[in-house]
Amino acid sequence: MRPRSMTGFGRGEASEGGKIWVAEIRTVNHRFLDQRVVLPRLFTVFEERVKKRIASVFDRGRVDVTFSLTGAKSIEPQLAINRSAALQYRRCLEELISEYGAVGPITLQDMLTLRDVISLEEQCPDLEIEWSLISASLDIALKDCDIMREKEGQALKDDLLAGVERFAAITQQIKDQLPVLLQQRQGDLRIRIQNLLIGIDIDPIRLAQEVAIIADKSDVAEEITRLESHIAQFGWFLGSNEPVGRRLDFLLQEFLREVNTLSSKIANASIAHLGVEMKNQIEKLREQVQNIE
Repeated sequence: MRPRSMTGFGRGEASEGGKIWVAEIRTVNHRFLDQRVVLPRLFTVFEERVKKRIASVFDRGRVDVTFSLTGAKSIEPQLAINRSAALQYRRCLEELISEYGAVGPITLQDMLTLRDVISLEEQCPDLEIEWSLISASLDIALKDCDIMREKEGQALKDDLLAGVERFAAITQQIKDQLPVLLQQRQGDLRIRIQNLLIGIDIDPIRLAQEVAIIADKSDVAEEITRLESHIAQFGWFLGSNEPVGRRLDFLLQEFLREVNTLSSKIANASIAHLGVEMKNQIEKLREQVQNIE
């Protein structure tokens, strides 16, 4: 089931009594879990509940969730006549006409210009009933999105396994060349030291010891061993049933550290070329890992 991509889309619907709630989720890669929830104004009280539900499913990524409600005339703001206010306005206008001889009669247009005769009333839906529909549509969308992320994750896993196999092959190439490289290094050092010590009497055994010590500093067996361990760990993480994106990213930093050390120790053109190939492969792996949850 793991790893999962951080890129996905999901849609869910839940309906009851002519009302239809629709939830749409879009996710992209992000270093942490970053959520944005859009709800109709009357239902923004549910934002934290929605975020908590998302956090129980996704470990990281940018998550945008939009809810829409259709067929719900009963909860839309309604125009209402304030009959009491209208009656009082009428009486006051009639008194003004009677007392000051103003021109009458009172028309409907006159009444409509008066404040509060017609008002916009917000409806009060049963929030818990609405939440049951909102959460149902959200769960469907989350499941839909999760399926897509898993499919994308499987494709990424295949690419990453192929990439780390190529990296392992290069590592093996260097490992196979190490005995010959070490002998060459010792031979080169012996010749250079002998040329420097022309005319100077030195114990051959001591010379051999010094050459071996200097050559040993060029030995990268430890770096190769650590790289092999990192490669095995990388494959293990890819088979894990947990979010592993951050771990893989950290592990690739360790890959690069060992390759840099290896390249600096071995002054050899062919190894330098392989080192460049290894760094290039690490960069490709890191680009892919950025999309893993």
